[in-house]
Amino acid sequence: MDKLTLMLWCMALGAIGAVALARTGDLAGRPSVAKLRVVGYHVSVFLLVLVLSGVLRHAAQPGPARLQLLQVLAGPVCVALASFWIHGWLAAGERDRLMAAVLRLSAFALPLLALAILRLPEDQQLPAAAALSLAGSALACWLTFRAWILGDRLALAMAAGCMLTLPALAGLYALAMHPGAGSPLAQAGVALAATVSNALTGRMLWRRERHAWRTRETGSVPAVDPVTRVHSSAALVHRLVQSQQRRRRTRREGALVAVTVFDADRIATQVGAAGLHEVWMTVAARLQRQVGVVNPVGRYWDRCFVALVETIPAPGWLRGLGLRLARSLRRPIEVTGRDGEPVRVQVDVGIGVVHLPAFHPEVEDVLDQAQRLAEAARGMHSRAATADPASGRPVPIEEARWGRRQRRRRERRADARLALQ
Repeated sequence: MDKLTLMLWCMALGAIGAVALARTGDLAGRPSVAKLRVVGYHVSVFLLVLVLSGVLRHAAQPGPARLQLLQVLAGPVCVALASFWIHGWLAAGERDRLMAAVLRLSAFALPLLALAILRLPEDQQLPAAAALSLAGSALACWLTFRAWILGDRLALAMAAGCMLTLPALAGLYALAMHPGAGSPLAQAGVALAATVSNALTGRMLWRRERHAWRTRETGSVPAVDPVTRVHSSAALVHRLVQSQQRRRRTRREGALVAVTVFDADRIATQVGAAGLHEVWMTVAARLQRQVGVVNPVGRYWDRCFVALVETIPAPGWLRGLGLRLARSLRRPIEVTGRDGEPVRVQVDVGIGVVHLPAFHPEVEDVLDQAQRLAEAARGMHSRAATADPASGRPVPIEEARWGRRQRRRRERRADARLALQ
């Protein structure tokens, strides 16, 4: 490695290390498991570039066997950590079973396969590790792009960051297999791809994390409503129309959740207008936390909040969502009273959950159904209602059986086939 390429890679490592250092400072200020995973990802990228670019060989001069071991493991382990992190960033477990299963499998399988590669002949280990790393990275890129198709606005930029990792990994493993073979211009391109990829993914991490942080009860969530900072009615309807168009293309199922607060006048009398505003912010934040930051929440009208869950793993998943949301919203809310002292208030809510098939009625009809279900939920023990798939009547969400409609459809199709025979 000559002085020019050494300087080039040191600059790239400095840029990647600066991002890792900034995220470490953020972790120290507001510790969380998610931030710890992010720091681990950036550190793994730094070590990947350090090991494969030749800087480690030049600086520390490790033994050939030890360097070979590090180079074989570096790519698959880094891609596995990225898959593990992307799984949480996309909220894959709450949106799409295929996405969640593939990302989990990739995160666990890549390190194990890398260990198996060590049993190959020495001259085949690095090419096999490169192929494994590129396959895992391409898979993560495809799944992230798929999340964008399903409605995640931030996923397209993340997919672009994942796409840049492909030339970066290919170039780094080419340097590891043929030290000093690449021209300074080619190495500059590889270093740029690695640096920009790390910076772009770090930016998307920060934006999603900032959104998640603002959904805590002590803050607010970004949007248009001046009190709660969630989407306004017009913006929410626009998002619903876009979601309906995407769902027709992707044939994915989703859900619409309406939360109605019935005792706003009593709360205003008890704690005043300022205290009531705190209640609205807390209700919006709790709703956003339950549906996840990837799904939009809006204030449809004064006492009604609506959340769109773009995609769901299965209709039965809505039962747990409705019950968790009801439990969260029925917890007392601490606000500032008229005299400036903290006051705990209990909110009387009703929750309506509408299952959205791939082809569902007009947005206005779905919103009306969700509100009617929320009204009906006020008289139910769980305070969460949905439409019975068989009869269409409001039922407590814990009693809903979403499989009945599918079974009846299969029975009708079977009867029709018998009639034609």
